[in-house]
Amino acid sequence: MAPTSSNNVTGYTPAQKQQLLDLARSAIQKRLQGEPFTVPTGDYPASLRVPRATFVTLHVDAQLHGCIGTLDARRPLVEDVAHNARAAAFEDPRFPALTAPEFERLQIHISVLGVPEPMQFESEEGLLRQLRPHVDGLILEAGPHRGTFLPAVWDELPAPQDFLCHLKRKAGLPADYWSRDLRVRRYTVESIP
Repeated sequence: MAPTSSNNVTGYTPAQKQQLLDLARSAIQKRLQGEPFTVPTGDYPASLRVPRATFVTLHVDAQLHGCIGTLDARRPLVEDVAHNARAAAFEDPRFPALTAPEFERLQIHISVLGVPEPMQFESEEGLLRQLRPHVDGLILEAGPHRGTFLPAVWDELPAPQDFLCHLKRKAGLPADYWSRDLRVRRYTVESIP
């Protein structure tokens, strides 16, 4: 998908995408082997050292086995990918830690997030009209409640109303929650692979 503004990620070459996938796999493998792992950040091209937020999603035999990420770009892309790959494999509380036999059947997906942009709206209907299915990822915040859905979630929840209601529940709010204090930011992602 093409970036929609200067705040969004730019395309990575196929070789750079493969470097990121290899890095994620290596970070997980070193942990399985009980070996320390440090990202040799300086060995990567400048475009992969730019601070970026990422999510790493893992599947084993086409079944979700972990998804961990960051919403704010605080470290170089390669470091964020390695950190989130290890966290998705071993620290996602929804799943048991990845095992060596599962590693052999592991599929890795990386989402590189663009910079989230605040959305302006006066009502839920106004917010829903602005949503771009299969393009927008959303961050929803209300007081201490916060949740996000990556654009890939549109595959499961293609109707904007359903997408928003489920995101509210993920954030710990009722599905019909509405307040003028509700804040929503949207972002796009570059998906690898």
